[in-house]
Amino acid sequence: MDMGGMFGIELNGRIEDGCGRLWQEQEEVIDDDMDCEAYQNVADGQITSPPPSSSYIDAPNLETLDIGEASVNPVGIKVGKQDFKFLKVLGKGGYGKVFQVQKLTGTDKDEIFAMKVLRKATIIRNQKDIGHTKAERNILEAVKSPFICGLNYAFQTDGKLYLILEYLSGGELFMHLEREGTFMESTAAFYLSEIVVALEHLHNEGIIYRDLKPENIMLDARGHVKLTDFGLCKEAIEGDQKTHTFCGTIEYMAPEILLRCGHAKAVDWWSLGALMFDMLTGGPPFRAENRKRTIDKIIKGRLTLPAYLSISARDLIKKLLKRHVETRLGASEADAAEIKGHDFFAHLDWNCVLQREMPPPFTPQIVDETDVSLFDTKFTRMTPVDSPCESAFSLPHDGDPFIGFSYTAPSILKAEQTTTSRHHSRRLHPHGHSHAHPQGHCNTNANFMRCESVIEENMEAIGYTPAGAQCNNFHHAFNRYS
Repeated sequence: MDMGGMFGIELNGRIEDGCGRLWQEQEEVIDDDMDCEAYQNVADGQITSPPPSSSYIDAPNLETLDIGEASVNPVGIKVGKQDFKFLKVLGKGGYGKVFQVQKLTGTDKDEIFAMKVLRKATIIRNQKDIGHTKAERNILEAVKSPFICGLNYAFQTDGKLYLILEYLSGGELFMHLEREGTFMESTAAFYLSEIVVALEHLHNEGIIYRDLKPENIMLDARGHVKLTDFGLCKEAIEGDQKTHTFCGTIEYMAPEILLRCGHAKAVDWWSLGALMFDMLTGGPPFRAENRKRTIDKIIKGRLTLPAYLSISARDLIKKLLKRHVETRLGASEADAAEIKGHDFFAHLDWNCVLQREMPPPFTPQIVDETDVSLFDTKFTRMTPVDSPCESAFSLPHDGDPFIGFSYTAPSILKAEQTTTSRHHSRRLHPHGHSHAHPQGHCNTNANFMRCESVIEENMEAIGYTPAGAQCNNFHHAFNRYS
């Protein structure tokens, strides 16, 4: 092998590149610009200025190369718990906590996020919990929508998983609905329209949401909707494909889930109908003193609509709460288009809805970006401490299920790389000295939040409700109507 050709070194008076081409022009420049005789037999310390060299020529046709840590030894951006300051507790549940945190490093330094912390030892006990956690992480990375809580970072330690989400200071729709009792139809139409757009986006991505309820709907600082908590989503559902997992929050679950006969995207439109009924009347359409009777009512109970509802509102609720899936509004291939075309939304410009140009009916009164006044004081008064793991746990026989969990949003990577390239640069100047830019390291963090009011095979409710930059539910309010 011609090692000289590989490294472009001088052989037999010639300089060749890796393809064997002569660097004749460079050779001529070196010979012309350097007066070798002027530097022969000179004692150490006697040369006060550098020799004239092409290395110092400031010419427009010469390429300059920034030399530094980023270009010589590029590395991935890594973040950890140490990159965040814990400010408040936003939620707490069986799997862990959700904190309001402030970034301490990187291009997004001082920004406020929601940090969702999950204990591996709790999740790993059940294969389904592992699947739900991984699904949430993957969906948050893959799905980008102005109506869906954003994921900025994800990372893990030996005992915990961390999701860094956008902080949604407007709080839960659940809380606002609790305070108001019921919404005016115009108010409900605003929130429902943005939820329809969010569900439409998920469906277009082959995702069934399966846990639509007031606790999983957050408001940002302007009062617009953000869906959170994607732990019960089902991915890779195309066309009329069905899935059979029994999951969700009972009061909002579609009959086909309860009957375990297979379900598809239309379950989200049933939940939308139950949510609409809740907004306009003060509670879900089918309620009873216990879960079994609630399920019985959902499967075969009579739907009773208050007389004060408008004709269009009554009609939409009835069409969304059709027990026979084939007759349910939104169950066809048209999906959300059927709902958008209903008279209840006739006054809306759907393009304005998509662009978030509709004025929200409620604008959160936020003092500053750290304001947590719209979250439950039961949590915000707690000391914000991420407690250490109490005990060790063993991984499944097939290895670590959380490999590949770490994540940094592309927008943050781009900002970090731009800043790193700028800060770690060194350029030689014609006068023989170099200007080294201040060195700076940027770390990025991941936001994570999750609220779970879940029913699994044993029909146990797992409540976890956090909120934060990423949008999640922050209360355990599963049995709110019992």
